[in-house]
Amino acid sequence: MRQAQIARTFNGLYDVMMATRTAGDSRLPYVLALDVGTSSVRAVCYDADGYAIEGIDARTQYQMDLKPDGGVEIDAERLVEIICTTIDQCLIRARALPGGRRPAICGVGYSNFWHAMLGVDKMGQAITPLYSWNDTRSSEDATSLAARVDPQWIHRRTGVIPHASYYPAKILWLRRTNPSLASNVHRWVSIGEYLYSRVFGQFVCSVSMASGTGLFNPSEIRWDEEMLEVVGLSVDQLSPLGEDNQGLTRMHDHYAKRWPELSEIPWLPAAGDGACSNIGSGCVTRDSVALNVGTSGAMRICWQEERLEAPRGLWFYRANSRYALLGGALSNGGDVFAWCRRSFKLQNIDDDSIEARIAGVRPDEHGLTVLPFFSGERSTGWHDSARASIIGLGLGTTGIEIMRASLESVCYRFASIYELLRSRLPEKNRIIASGGGILNSEVWTQMMADVMGVPVIASAVPEASSRGAAMLALAAFGHASSLESFPIPLGKVYDPDLTSHEIYLTGRIRHGKFYNLLVDGKTDSINQGERKE
Repeated sequence: MRQAQIARTFNGLYDVMMATRTAGDSRLPYVLALDVGTSSVRAVCYDADGYAIEGIDARTQYQMDLKPDGGVEIDAERLVEIICTTIDQCLIRARALPGGRRPAICGVGYSNFWHAMLGVDKMGQAITPLYSWNDTRSSEDATSLAARVDPQWIHRRTGVIPHASYYPAKILWLRRTNPSLASNVHRWVSIGEYLYSRVFGQFVCSVSMASGTGLFNPSEIRWDEEMLEVVGLSVDQLSPLGEDNQGLTRMHDHYAKRWPELSEIPWLPAAGDGACSNIGSGCVTRDSVALNVGTSGAMRICWQEERLEAPRGLWFYRANSRYALLGGALSNGGDVFAWCRRSFKLQNIDDDSIEARIAGVRPDEHGLTVLPFFSGERSTGWHDSARASIIGLGLGTTGIEIMRASLESVCYRFASIYELLRSRLPEKNRIIASGGGILNSEVWTQMMADVMGVPVIASAVPEASSRGAAMLALAAFGHASSLESFPIPLGKVYDPDLTSHEIYLTGRIRHGKFYNLLVDGKTDSINQGERKE
């Protein structure tokens, strides 16, 4: 194994191991992890300790179809084939493992993006595209649902409020805009369920994926019949729920011949990518807060809990029937940086130069206030129709100043989530950051620590969701005693600068004032009780 490094954490010294191993240093058995994200699919082999095996992986990039009216979708069969091709490529590389064409792979874990939905007919064939979580065409239907049914009643039952991200609004939208198509849908499923129906001939939905639909009761671990009645659905129109340790094994012959290495081992049904990210970064106890910034962003805690009522502004999902997941999500994260880079013609400037320029602007000295809602707002106010604003521009304002202010604004949004989470945290807690959106920028990571006033520890796990899927499979199939038993690879600690923190407190007050002005103008808000910052 690679040489361990030493880093300081919130409670002293910690041996920081690299999160990968060579095949020769790995520990049997292996597990294959699928990680289906909104722009790429990965397949990675992990060892028994949850370390990625170097060189035994594959990635396929793809793009969803963007529609002028706010639609974000992809053909389900196309995505299934992308997933299958990625598995093919990974298995070719897996022949380098001991066992050759029959490496000691004990199971398959699966992380999949939450909330996306498609409809299938009575034969199990997809008859709609897969509608992504960030498809906003159902915003009007989310608002109508909130006007008809108390959003807080829905929140208490399902852990979420009416929003375009979730199944109820999407289903109501399709019925309104294409009733003939909607009437032919026999079952509403995720892409993970659809993939397994092709490979194994049965639809199974994990507790984790169900908890992200807006139709599930995460405290009672069941499809919520009262919410189904509100939407006009029956339980039969959703997939049966799987057990935490349920593995599917009987493949159709076509896939058994395609993947003989995987044909006789259990495949764990897909879990939500946010839950997998927490698990993969080692945040599975109440004192560890996972901060993830990729294209979008989220902050979550995951711990063993049966029943829970989420604070207003946050959601309550599940990693499985034993582990609760409480947190909030931002529709905009790393894409804010990308927007600034593109809009201010910084594409040809290398990352180090941009970092240096951002670092050269002192905290909040630009005087700008940015509301970073380029794709609407999720946590904490859940205003679908909110849009980005930049306030305080002058003739001398530079693109780098706007970029700095924009990154600070994302930190402010995370600070609002963190404040809501703190009521559920012990006094001593730590924030572990993962995701390329933030870990590729030391300046932004330091900014996050300064805004929140607490240390932020960089995760040493390159792909937290993928690793979490592997850990769930290893635990489910009896190869690990618990999720807490895995090592936690950690990296650099970013201690807050208290002077900068005080400056940011003033910036947050100004940010909150303009946030309230923005959302007060959104008379169709589905959660107006969450205005005040």
